[in-house]
Amino acid sequence: MRFVPQFTDGQAFPHELGKVVCVGRNYADHAKELDNPIPSEPLLFIKPASSVVDIQQPLSPPFNRGDIHYEVEIALLVGKTICDATPDEASEAITGLGLGLDLTLRDVQTQLKEKGHPWEIAKAFDGACPLSPFLPLSRVPNWNALAFTLEINGEERQHGEGADMIFTIPTLVAEMSRHFTLEAGDVILTGTPSGVGELPRGATLRLTLTGGLEITTSVVE
Repeated sequence: MRFVPQFTDGQAFPHELGKVVCVGRNYADHAKELDNPIPSEPLLFIKPASSVVDIQQPLSPPFNRGDIHYEVEIALLVGKTICDATPDEASEAITGLGLGLDLTLRDVQTQLKEKGHPWEIAKAFDGACPLSPFLPLSRVPNWNALAFTLEINGEERQHGEGADMIFTIPTLVAEMSRHFTLEAGDVILTGTPSGVGELPRGATLRLTLTGGLEITTSVVE
């Protein structure tokens, strides 16, 4: 059965999750820490619905496939179909705001990049996209005011702010809609700030987002 997005009040979204559209290197500091060039246009890729799991359940990624890195990101829930949208239309199509982890098989990704191959094997495996419940919203007055954090075993590892994104949320979603029709139930991951690293076995993770979202979860031993 396909994953169904949930709101923080426990209400289920009326559509199953479709695809997860992601952007790489949307924070300059993150691009620099991985020694990647800062992009002049969004670097887009997709995670399938089969990669999505409930972040509130213990995370069980495939540690037998090499180092797995965490990347915390603001997640957007799409509420209606848009195609080739303007930034205003893109902003109005968003109906929920949450957090997601873009888990990455970093060794595998490095090997793929060296060969000039696509990243899907490193980004789209089962369990590669843990998602939180979504804060319900009809409109966010100021995307730039958003802030989020990831703590691992009580230590802050990542802190991001909407104001630091290279491509703002309305611009990013509009650009995505130029390449992929976005449908109700699709989720957008908006990029990760600096501080990514190896996900430890047995760790406790705490994630927070402006608006009162707070999630605590764990990683299997």
